[in-house]
Amino acid sequence: MKHILITTALLSIVTAAQANPTVEKNGVLASKDGRTLYTFDKDSTGRSSCNGGCAAAWPPFVVANPALAGGDFSIVRRDDGSQQWAWKGMPLYFYVGDAKPGDITGDNQGGVWHVLRGDKKAAAASGSGYAASSRSEYGRSEYGY
Repeated sequence: MKHILITTALLSIVTAAQANPTVEKNGVLASKDGRTLYTFDKDSTGRSSCNGGCAAAWPPFVVANPALAGGDFSIVRRDDGSQQWAWKGMPLYFYVGDAKPGDITGDNQGGVWHVLRGDKKAAAASGSGYAASSRSEYGRSEYGY
């Protein structure tokens, strides 16, 4: 009985360490239901700058289960007191223009909204799960226009 309890506890710890609020869908970071997630260049680490009308067009990825926080995934408190998921400290958002899961129509909107693309080789090197050679330190796409 002792061994079963210890094994169960260890499995819970391992599962919790690997859990996060996202999945990779078609090479981009998405919510568990497949909706693409975006970062905003005007945000700063641990702080959302997208409120009011901005948040109506770019709804925050609201925290439903704070127990999933850990590793690269943290929780940011918004100006209205609600909690929002962040990746490496950068708040995550949806885009209302994405009609269905997997859409990425918000990528590079206004030059300041970006998807997080999975790059298996860079991810393996960084251990983060999401990286690319064309990304800033926050995982945002860097465009050379």
